[in-house]
Amino acid sequence: MRKRDWDRHTCARRGHITYAPDETDLRERLHAATALGTAWRCLRCGDFALGEPHGSGPAEDAPLVPRGKALRDLFILRFLAVERLLRGLLIVVAAWAVWKFSNSQDAVRRIFDENLTVFKPVTDHFHYDLDHSPIVDTIRKTFEYRHNTLVYVAVALVVYALIEIVEAFGLWWGHRWAEYLTVVATAMFLPLEGYELSEHVSALKICTLLLNIAAVLWIMLSKRLFGLRGGRAAFEAERHSASLLEVETSAGALPQAA
Repeated sequence: MRKRDWDRHTCARRGHITYAPDETDLRERLHAATALGTAWRCLRCGDFALGEPHGSGPAEDAPLVPRGKALRDLFILRFLAVERLLRGLLIVVAAWAVWKFSNSQDAVRRIFDENLTVFKPVTDHFHYDLDHSPIVDTIRKTFEYRHNTLVYVAVALVVYALIEIVEAFGLWWGHRWAEYLTVVATAMFLPLEGYELSEHVSALKICTLLLNIAAVLWIMLSKRLFGLRGGRAAFEAERHSASLLEVETSAGALPQAA
């Protein structure tokens, strides 16, 4: 099976990123004159792209363009960002539903009791005791919750949703603080997810728990959080070696032996 070329695939969708460094030797290696016009080497895929460079200046000021492993990692982070954004929006809907319910408990109770009788002939036919059903009992217990309690639940859900949404935007743009927030917030809820799974097993709960555990471990190790695998210094060194140094090497700037 052919290995996916993340660099060229991304350039094909978003276009190349070129840069003209002030250093003469490096500038000549990244530049080419063709019959169709001037061309510059892409900082992401390494191919020459026709046209003027997108930027210029000292080599140290060149943009750190994600490529290779860093680009693949960014794709995974953005997948997690979308998942957390969707979850946050669903929690907002749940918070709104709880708040609405807190303001109309009596009306909802009457509607529930009146419509429950519609299903009685069917459940009686199958000898199912609807009045003492665990599901029905659970719903009826929620009617007994105090208004203030339901408001607190709605507020807590809103706070949780905001955390998920902030995580989503931070992960999408690859911010390191968002990676820390995701790890800490997700790890805090793992015991609760484990408890819910012990109470009632479902495929969705199992998948959610495994996804969150995998996300925590992957972010911590791949992003070298909390000092793991050399910490931030090693992470930054890896980013730089995967960008300018790699482009320079592909252009013929091989490091000299000591």
